[in-house]
Amino acid sequence: MKQAALIIHGGAGAREGAHGSDIRYANNLRSILPAAWETLLASGAREAVLQAVRLLEDDPLFNAGLGSRLQRDGVVRMSAALMDGLAGRFSGVINVERVRHPIDVAAALGAEKHSVLAGEHATRYARSLGMPEFDPVTPHRRVEHERRLAGETGTVGAVAVDRDGRIWAATSTGGVGYETPGRVSDSPTVAGTYADAAAGISCTGVGEHIVDHAAAARVVVRVTDGLPLDLGILRTLEEADRRHLEYGLIAVGRDGLARAGSTTGVTTLWAARDRHGQRDFLTEDA
Repeated sequence: MKQAALIIHGGAGAREGAHGSDIRYANNLRSILPAAWETLLASGAREAVLQAVRLLEDDPLFNAGLGSRLQRDGVVRMSAALMDGLAGRFSGVINVERVRHPIDVAAALGAEKHSVLAGEHATRYARSLGMPEFDPVTPHRRVEHERRLAGETGTVGAVAVDRDGRIWAATSTGGVGYETPGRVSDSPTVAGTYADAAAGISCTGVGEHIVDHAAAARVVVRVTDGLPLDLGILRTLEEADRRHLEYGLIAVGRDGLARAGSTTGVTTLWAARDRHGQRDFLTEDA
């Protein structure tokens, strides 16, 4: 039996805005981790990452689900992705509207022939699953929109490996705020969410930078080709720094350890549990 590991993130701290302190982010991430960990042990990696991301989507501190940022036209459009590392199966939803848990839409699409849907068709698909209309706008996001505050990042994610060695990665985002309506972030692409039998990654940061670097897939391919996960992360972030890209990521490997990393000037807000116990970005570097 293999070692289980779970890591979650709540975005890139250097760019998340002023409505939450690092201490608050850490406390909220810590509060979510235990329930997802119990699910990991009882039901496996898939259910654990889904539960973790649902809980993050329900917390208005984070920019995903409830509390998502508004696009320039005043509409919240959310995106999410899920990947099964063992099966190599990616599913995602792009710019879905008025649902409580975008990650559940992405998860349902994993069973469909066409596994990525966008815009109004994604919303219609969610309604066909019986998902009711849900208003994700919070007062502080409304104020941000009225002030035309445009961000550059905002994401949540979870990556886990279970005792059977299966790796799953999940990411959800409410966008950057006051962006061009219909913008597509990295989260519902393999640049932001990727896994195989060797490693899984969920990214956060400047979405266009993550896409330009194919960050998640780049790390995982390096590990699959034989590079240790720590070194695969390091080389990828060093490349990103040389290109002046700004992002962070969380990861697990088949060794049952969780990691996190960021480019220079970015802080990835994370919490993890593995054989080293529970830790987070304020108490210990991954």
